Amino acid sequence: MENCNSLCYNIFKHFENLFTDGDITMKIVMLDGYTTNPGDLSWDFLNQFGEATIYDRTPKDKILERSRQADILITNKTPITREIIDELPNLKFIALLSTGYNIVDYVYLKEKGIPVSNIPSYSTQAVAQLVMAFLLEFAVHVGQHSDSVHAGDWTNSVDFCYWKTPLFELSGKTLGIFGFGRIGKAVAECAHAFGMNVVACTPRLHGNEPDYVRFTSLDELLSVSDAVTLHCPLTPETEGLVNEEFIAKMKDGAYLINTSRGTVVCEDALASALNSGKLAGAGLDVLSTEPPKAENPLLTAKNCFITPHIAWAAFETRERLISIFRSNIEAFVNGKPQNVVNA
Repeated sequence: MENCNSLCYNIFKHFENLFTDGDITMKIVMLDGYTTNPGDLSWDFLNQFGEATIYDRTPKDKILERSRQADILITNKTPITREIIDELPNLKFIALLSTGYNIVDYVYLKEKGIPVSNIPSYSTQAVAQLVMAFLLEFAVHVGQHSDSVHAGDWTNSVDFCYWKTPLFELSGKTLGIFGFGRIGKAVAECAHAFGMNVVACTPRLHGNEPDYVRFTSLDELLSVSDAVTLHCPLTPETEGLVNEEFIAKMKDGAYLINTSRGTVVCEDALASALNSGKLAGAGLDVLSTEPPKAENPLLTAKNCFITPHIAWAAFETRERLISIFRSNIEAFVNGKPQNVVNA
């Protein structure tokens, strides 16, 4: 409570100084708005709160120049370091266009009394949808078979049907979910609807878990799961979690799905497991470096399906994100910041 009161006091003083100086126009700067809104949504509402400048992207050498006069700074993946913060005399608030907040030095910002707000719980269903898309691709290989038909293989077939790879049903298979927050729970609901057995490992339970999910240790989850999907935050404990030892404990021929953070997975270890056949496939929406470097071993690994960080990108999902973002800006301007990650 003391920290919260201190933060609110600092916000009040910022506004008091702003109005005392006779300048009541808030300067709002968005550093990288394109991926959130490539043109199919609107930022016009920002002008209700001040003078808004929107940049699609900001290269590293332009961050300070573009941010220097901002009262409200908005970023998605453009890093805001301690060194930059020290050069921003007017900064009063950072509004993120993401759930994760490690892109800014939120601890130092707390010391300076500057709140940082993120966008929680906006992409739950969209991420669960992509997990199921990966699982269905593993089972049916829709893309491969469509390519085959368009290449003339069906036209030239002597039989009325054929398949290029073994197919299987999801029903009766076991899905292991590591991390059981909102997204993990949504994935469990989808998997259960497909008739899958669901096991999960999570550091804490909340008492409202569905009865069709069996909670167990990580080691047992890895040993019984036909596919493992990761839904954990990036922490010192989870960074590099999926390494050679982790993979060795998985069933032979199992699948791995990662829609959490790229560095949860040791990419060399995963590529080796795919190429050796230890794992039958992987579905990844995140990599350790984005965009990936050309030499990333997963780009050439066997049966590795990679999407370009799109789990959050559905129109409805981004619309929901912007709605929460707008609410965050409005709450701060009214002196009652919400979704603050460094209170």
